[in-house]
Amino acid sequence: MVWNPGDKMRLFRQLSLYMALSLGANAAFAADTAQLEDLRDGSLKRLVVHSEARETSDAAFFLEDEGGTATLQDYKGKVVLLNFWATWCAPCRKEMPQLSELQEEFGGEDFEVLTIATGRNTPAGIKKFFDENGISNLPRHQDPKQALARQMAVIGLPITVILDREGLEVARLLGDAEWNSDSAKAIIAAMIADGGEG
Repeated sequence: MVWNPGDKMRLFRQLSLYMALSLGANAAFAADTAQLEDLRDGSLKRLVVHSEARETSDAAFFLEDEGGTATLQDYKGKVVLLNFWATWCAPCRKEMPQLSELQEEFGGEDFEVLTIATGRNTPAGIKKFFDENGISNLPRHQDPKQALARQMAVIGLPITVILDREGLEVARLLGDAEWNSDSAKAIIAAMIADGGEG
């Protein structure tokens, strides 16, 4: 890869911003559209940041072990990285460990990676997929009839949707991405910082 001076400066600015946010030095940072777009780099360039936040579905999905259901509204109050995936999806296998790393670094009261297997995925198949990829910190929720996926206009897998603290969709990415990259971490840190004092 050949770097030009502009690329190096942009990456330096992104890393500086990420470090400042992760250290809590810039809690007043507002994650508006332009700022989120500026943080996109590498595979995250494909992240589509909406000019206005969009409503999400209220369709229920199945919780992994509890036997009950939940909706996206149950996650209001935290930033959510919602990932639709399937056991047969090769790009999903590639990015799931990266999503796990993102959850490890940011997961808690302010942020959660929410993984939902959509379509025909058996609980045993999902568990095997997670075990084979060393994933122990992400949920194995299911959307077997694709009710949530349909209402969320999921047209291929994987699709990852970023929800703000109000449960509104602010961005989405079709296909896999490097969710453990500095760009992804800067975007999540900015989202967490925005409204974190509210």
